[in-house]
Amino acid sequence: MSDTTLDVRDVPPAERHPKIHDAFVDLDSGEELVIVNDHDPKPLFYEFEAEVDDFDADGYAVEQEAENRFVARFPKR
Repeated sequence: MSDTTLDVRDVPPAERHPKIHDAFVDLDSGEELVIVNDHDPKPLFYEFEAEVDDFDADGYAVEQEAENRFVARFPKR
């Protein structure tokens, strides 16, 4: 499986979700998008779960590595 990592901590908040969605669309089936964020991306998880058919919600995982560093995995079916 191939990972694409996207660090959005320096991206303006209004631009984050569109950038993440675009990166996810570019993935092949079986790959995952790894997001590095400054907060728990739970709202993004719910957005993907509701709107993105290729998102594998069962494979989603998030880990807080530091106070302002959350790493989340968004797998694509």
